[in-house]
Amino acid sequence: MAEYGWGLSAELTKKARRELREIPERRQLAIEAVRGEIVTRPDIEFLRSDNAFILRFLRTRKFDIFESFKLYARYFAYRQENLNLFRKFHASEPSIKEALLDGLPGVLPRCDHFGRRILVLYSANWDNTRYGLAAIYRAVLLTLEKLIDEDASQINGFVIIVDWSQFTFKQSTWLNPKVLKLMIEGLQDCFPARFGAIHFINQPWYIEAVFKMLKPFLKEKNKNKIFMHGINLGILHEHIHKEVLPAELGGVEPPYNNQYWAKQLIGDESFSFGTSISIGQIMELQVGLYSRTRSETFPLDQYSSETKPHEDKRGIHLDEEFFLID
Repeated sequence: MAEYGWGLSAELTKKARRELREIPERRQLAIEAVRGEIVTRPDIEFLRSDNAFILRFLRTRKFDIFESFKLYARYFAYRQENLNLFRKFHASEPSIKEALLDGLPGVLPRCDHFGRRILVLYSANWDNTRYGLAAIYRAVLLTLEKLIDEDASQINGFVIIVDWSQFTFKQSTWLNPKVLKLMIEGLQDCFPARFGAIHFINQPWYIEAVFKMLKPFLKEKNKNKIFMHGINLGILHEHIHKEVLPAELGGVEPPYNNQYWAKQLIGDESFSFGTSISIGQIMELQVGLYSRTRSETFPLDQYSSETKPHEDKRGIHLDEEFFLID
């Protein structure tokens, strides 16, 4: 990534000015203004405050200093309040690794016609006997952390496609509403990314029922970014052109290889979260600062590659229960 926005292409510079109100000559003053607000929140440990990091919050909130700092504060507060979500936060953690290898999520090689990165989730790949919903969420967050390090992703944003083909009613019973609400909170209010749209395809009636239950937790502008296309891929292609989509989504590209994105993350826990510390390390640091009473051995997920369903003697879905502990 170019040092806090310098070195942008002419096209990105123009788009950032037009859509995000980013004026290169005033960029540094805006960054310093956000950084100056840190003293107003002594309750939050701001573990990163370099120029490049603060800039992504300014871009997400179109260079509104007040709104940018609110998002910046929420980002670290959310991690401070949900420590277990970020313990062992790296791609080689067993449950995250298995989710990534199943393509939950995947990232398409090509961007859409607006330059947005495209995340895909093939829901039927979820084997909940090996990992829980929280592992998928952690894999999504880790993916976003990697992608948002790029200027182009900060400016152009993301779109998400969720394919519900062959997702069974039994699998839907593992969609814990409280964890889904945690996901909405984290992505809607606490992460510096521009989400252009979420597209559901081939969704069964029970997924639509789950969505109706969660809809009140969505901001109005975000409700309007969620599209349910059912089996009509033609409508999806009006939003995301066939030229960049894999064959199973009606596109002209070859079928998506679930391991394409996983191989870029697994074994690369050192990708930069700052100048000399990885995402996993900085999240472990935050866990260490605020976690004084919880056991380090409590499982992050109910199932991992070393744990089988019959080994959980209490019959509790620890993946969900762990994150709901006060």
